[in-house]
Amino acid sequence: MLTGALVMLALAGCSSAPPPPPPPPAVGVIVAQASAVPIMTELTGRSQASEVAEVRPQVSGIVVERLFTEGSEVHKGQALYQIDARPYAAAQAQARAALANAEAVVESNRLKAERYRTLAAAGGISRQDAADADAAYQQSRAQVAAAHAALDIAKVNLGFTRIVAPISGRIGQSGVTRGALVTSDQPTALAKIQRLDPIWVNIQQSSADFIALRHALESGQLGSTGSAPVRIVLADGTEWASPGKLDFADIDVNEQTGTVTLRVTVPNPRGDLLPGLFVRARLAQGMVHDGILVPQAAVSRDQRGNPMVLVVGKGDVIETRTVAASTTFGPNWLVTGGLRPGERIVVEGQMTARAGTHVKPAPASAAATGNQSAAATGKLGG
Repeated sequence: MLTGALVMLALAGCSSAPPPPPPPPAVGVIVAQASAVPIMTELTGRSQASEVAEVRPQVSGIVVERLFTEGSEVHKGQALYQIDARPYAAAQAQARAALANAEAVVESNRLKAERYRTLAAAGGISRQDAADADAAYQQSRAQVAAAHAALDIAKVNLGFTRIVAPISGRIGQSGVTRGALVTSDQPTALAKIQRLDPIWVNIQQSSADFIALRHALESGQLGSTGSAPVRIVLADGTEWASPGKLDFADIDVNEQTGTVTLRVTVPNPRGDLLPGLFVRARLAQGMVHDGILVPQAAVSRDQRGNPMVLVVGKGDVIETRTVAASTTFGPNWLVTGGLRPGERIVVEGQMTARAGTHVKPAPASAAATGNQSAAATGKLGG
C-alpha cells in the first residue's frame, strides 16, 4: 500500500510540471548580394528599311526592256529599264553637228577680227568696223560654248534612257511593263528599292520615361550601359538571332502620342526581316551598380503601402526592414535601399515569423530562389 501511494504521489507531481517550450519556427532565407543590375525595358515598334529609293524616269519615252527580276537583289548602278534611245541619239548627233558649225564660224570670225584690227591700225578702215568684227568673233565663241553645253545635255539625256539603280537593295514589283510610256515628271515610281541589311526598328518610348531616365543618368543614380545590345522579339515571341544597336533618339516629341522615337539598327544578312513588321525591343537603358534582387514573395507592404522584408538579425531574431523597391525585375524586386549585402532575408515561412521572434533559419528551397539567378535576363518594369 505504501509503495502504491508513493507511485501516485510521483505521478501527481509530474502532471503539474510546465510543458516544454515549442521549437523556434523554421524559415527559409537567402543572403542579400549586391551586383550591377541593368535597367531593362521593352518597347514596341516597327521595322523600316535603312535606305529607300523610288526609281523614276528622268526623260520621257517608251520602255523597250525591263532588265531585272522583281523581288531580287540589285546593286547600285545596275541597269533596270531601257527607254527607247533613238530620239535622244538623234538629238545628240544634232547637237554635235551644231557644235561643229559653231566652231567653224568662230574660226572665220577670228581671222576677220585680226585682219580688221590690222587695217584699222593702218587707217584702212574705221575703228568701228574693227570693233564690230571683234564683237562678232566674241559672239561666235559664246555660241561655241552654248553648243558644247547643248551637246552635254544631249549626252546626259541619252544616258538617262538607261535607268539604273540609285542604291543597292531588294527591288519590289515593277510599276510598268515593256511598251509603257513614261515621262520625266510622272508621279508614279517605276519600282522601289529598299536596303534591308541592316534594317531599322523604330520604337516608341513615353517622353516622361525618357526624361526620367536622362535625369537618373545625369544624377548618378544610374550608370550608363554604353552600347548595350538590343534584343528584337518578333510577333510570334521568338527572339531575333542578331542583336541590334541603339544609335538614334529623335529630338521631337510626338504631340498626339507623347512619345519619343528611338531607332535600333539590326543586322539582317538574309533579308528575313521585312519592313513594316510589328516587333518588340528589349534594351538596357541604365545600370544600377549596387542593386539587390529579392524574390517578390519576400516583399510585403505595411499599412502605408511601403515595401518591407523580414530579416534574420543577431541571435536569429526576426527584424522588420523597410526597403526601397519600386521596380520589378523579372520575378524579383530590385532593392536599392534598406538592405546591406550579407543580410539574411526571409523568403519562406513568413506566416510563422514575427518581428522579435527567435527562428531557425535555413537556406531557402530551389523553388523560392531558382528564378533569382535567371532574373538577369528578365524584363524590368515598374
